[in-house]
Amino acid sequence: MKKSSGIFSKLVLLLTVIPILELYILFKLAGAINWGPTILLVIVTGVAGAYLAKQQGKEILNKIKMELSSGNMPGDSLLNGLSILVGGVLLLTPGILTDITGFLLIIPISRVIFIKFLKSKFNGMINTGNSNFVYINKDDYNEH
Repeated sequence: MKKSSGIFSKLVLLLTVIPILELYILFKLAGAINWGPTILLVIVTGVAGAYLAKQQGKEILNKIKMELSSGNMPGDSLLNGLSILVGGVLLLTPGILTDITGFLLIIPISRVIFIKFLKSKFNGMINTGNSNFVYINKDDYNEH
């Protein structure tokens, strides 16, 4: 129970600190360049992010379908899809930090870094036994 309490505390902190920080940055930006351009920037990044997320998401879904139809588990493609989904949500959330993070998760080159981080976290959880999921080896399911 203590572990879930720690996750809950981090989530509450994240959901309170990030919006306050985003508001602070938006107010500072609006003070520097005025409210019109600031609001326009938020709208443009939201629209551009939605477009990019849709484009990248379609590519990943096609790749997942191809991998599944050839009998392979789409592990990396699923992580790419997760990155795009999270990036798209962040881009639709008004704010500068969330927009930067969202674009980094959607752009394929920078997304590689996030996926490497996720893999190392998953491997660490598996190696230490601190996981709530089961690792499935694709070789166990291939027909011989």
